[in-house]
Amino acid sequence: MRIGTINMMSQIYGTGKTAKSGTTAAGFSSFKDEISLSAAGKDMQVAKNALNTVPDVREAKIADIKSRIDNGTYDVSVEDFAAKLMSTYQSVSL
Repeated sequence: MRIGTINMMSQIYGTGKTAKSGTTAAGFSSFKDEISLSAAGKDMQVAKNALNTVPDVREAKIADIKSRIDNGTYDVSVEDFAAKLMSTYQSVSL
């Protein structure tokens, strides 16, 4: 890739255009940078902020499982475990 083609690339993508914001006190014109987000980008930001407020670990569920393990009442179905193991293995091996 040639680095000297930046002008051509900016012309193709229209990135060379900037909006003037007026003149400065010295009489020189200044340019204003702008950014705009699409609706999908805004939705992703809202979803990201919502996920940041949710804890990563469900403490109540972990406490329940720990207490059942300590009491000796935690029972895992061998059939369910084997089915989940096989489905995971099949999805990875494809």
